[in-house]
Amino acid sequence: MPDTTDSKNLEKLESAIGYTFKSQDLLERAITRLAYAKERGLPDEAHMDALATLGDAVIDVVVISSLLRDGEYDKGIISTKKMNLVNMSELRRLAESISLWEYVRWGRGEEIQHVWTSGRVLAECIEGVCGAVYLDCGVDGVEVVLQALGLIKKI
Repeated sequence: MPDTTDSKNLEKLESAIGYTFKSQDLLERAITRLAYAKERGLPDEAHMDALATLGDAVIDVVVISSLLRDGEYDKGIISTKKMNLVNMSELRRLAESISLWEYVRWGRGEEIQHVWTSGRVLAECIEGVCGAVYLDCGVDGVEVVLQALGLIKKI
């Protein structure tokens, strides 16, 4: 795994998501797993978990807004399209498309087990990044990221 504290590596991640953070602390938090933080005695606010919860909600808002902008007004169709766009598999695919696992600060056990290769882990990581972008810049920033990653259409 690359050293994620390296500023060039963080710049590569920013380039991959199409967004440059005003607060590098938020970016570092977004890529820090709870296990990593606990192993190093970092404070409670130093890991991505809360950002992932926020990112989950913000991604929904941005995707629904995009569908409305595209002329969709039927509640059932909006719900179906949102479910198809925002699910574990799709978010994981987005994370894989930018090799997000290379930037994340994993706990030792997570690294040994390569937890990013199964389940929801990478989806949570992309949610964490989107939560951090939201705190850094708001909904517009998350929209830029989701456009750059190809989840929604560019305006």
